[in-house]
Amino acid sequence: MTTTETQEATAASLEFPAGFVWGAATAAYQIEGAVAEDGRAPSIWDTFSHTPGAILDETTGDVTADHYHRWAEDVAIMADLGLPTYRFSLAWPRIMPTGSGEVNQAGLDFYSRLVDALLERGISPVATLYHWDLPQTLQDAGGWANRDTAARFAEYAAAVAGALGDRIPTFTTLNEPWCSAFLGYGNGLHAPGVTDRATALSAAHHLLLAHGLGVAALRETLPAAAQVALTLNLFVVRGASESDGDAVRHVDGIANRIFLDPVLRGAYPADLIEDTRHITDWTFVQDGDLATIAAPIDVLGVNFYSPSLVTAAGEDLAANPTRRWANDPQASDGPSPWPGTDLAYTVHQDGPYTAMHWRIEPGALTELLLRVHRDYPETPLIITENGAAFDDVVDASGAVHDSERIAYLRTHLGAVNAAIRSGADVRGYFVWSLLDNFEWAWGLSKRFGLVHVDYATGQRRPKDSARWYRNVIKANAVPG
Repeated sequence: MTTTETQEATAASLEFPAGFVWGAATAAYQIEGAVAEDGRAPSIWDTFSHTPGAILDETTGDVTADHYHRWAEDVAIMADLGLPTYRFSLAWPRIMPTGSGEVNQAGLDFYSRLVDALLERGISPVATLYHWDLPQTLQDAGGWANRDTAARFAEYAAAVAGALGDRIPTFTTLNEPWCSAFLGYGNGLHAPGVTDRATALSAAHHLLLAHGLGVAALRETLPAAAQVALTLNLFVVRGASESDGDAVRHVDGIANRIFLDPVLRGAYPADLIEDTRHITDWTFVQDGDLATIAAPIDVLGVNFYSPSLVTAAGEDLAANPTRRWANDPQASDGPSPWPGTDLAYTVHQDGPYTAMHWRIEPGALTELLLRVHRDYPETPLIITENGAAFDDVVDASGAVHDSERIAYLRTHLGAVNAAIRSGADVRGYFVWSLLDNFEWAWGLSKRFGLVHVDYATGQRRPKDSARWYRNVIKANAVPG
């Protein structure tokens, strides 16, 4: 379905299947603040955000939306929005400050209070165990380049499941391991800021191993009815020219199939291993790893924001590196290396754009969902993140009229609906994000939230999009 067709489809009210799950999502480091309270120890993002030049606007997650102190207010906002489900992450360094061993009861108690409050309001919690905030002590021992980190994750997963599993019906092991591996260890734009392609590939494997070990730990601890999931940010990859087919295949391998195939097929793509033999010998994959990684999951989370355009690497590109902030409209529009590889480059795409300078193309979401359904047909899907940053303004009355965000959500929900009508088994949708927050390497400069946060005062203001989304949830349909 093209973007135009998706827009036309949403001109009329689009109903979703009975039982379709609606929600909004957040992540611990992006909203909690209180980074040194009640026993929490530093994570790699605390260290990284305090590194000069690492964050675009030089801000940190020290306070951000201050959810740690304002969680009751935030739960009340969710209830007012009629939110049936809330996806959030737990901070590993708040629960296990050193990454393993003794549990910090104060950290667990915070999440226990949050979960109880959600349930009292009729909001079902969906917990993500890892959304990038690795305890710094584990990074000091090698981080995701160290195989032992996967075992420490399983230990952490078992502790959380034992304490909270009686009240949380769905656990997700990892959020977007591609970002953790390739932005964290490949091009260094995310914590811990390492720039080494071989390390990025080993990190990707150890993240997958952590997922598999985590699934086993959860299954051993959780009630039988609990669901276990993994969330991947998947890419629609296109070539800049007809001659870029091999670049598309390669990027699809290092972006999508590197995670999908081991989890859902029990093997790494043979072409990816061959493509990267000049980078690594893959000896970090040990006997039994792939069987562990392929432990069955109940649902696959899909995060999607924008399609990708790529081209094959050439001497002219390699000799002309672009500015670091390649997605910034003030930066170069030239190609930038695809993270983790020297065989392909990302190419600038024409608009329309979000404030992140990401191309808006809702039809690409339909394309992605149908592709995943076609290639892995036995796996139920849920959209665990989709949303957009825009330059929101609070007017004199205190309102935020974010019509661009409403249009983005309307057309992308139309794209999800189109995928369902074409046979894809998509069971839910989570907006990113409930709150404005610390947007990783962009700091506080970009706003994705349904709810505006005044970072100076902490005041929350539901935007027009929040009220629009409340109506969608109530109707189980996108209004015409």
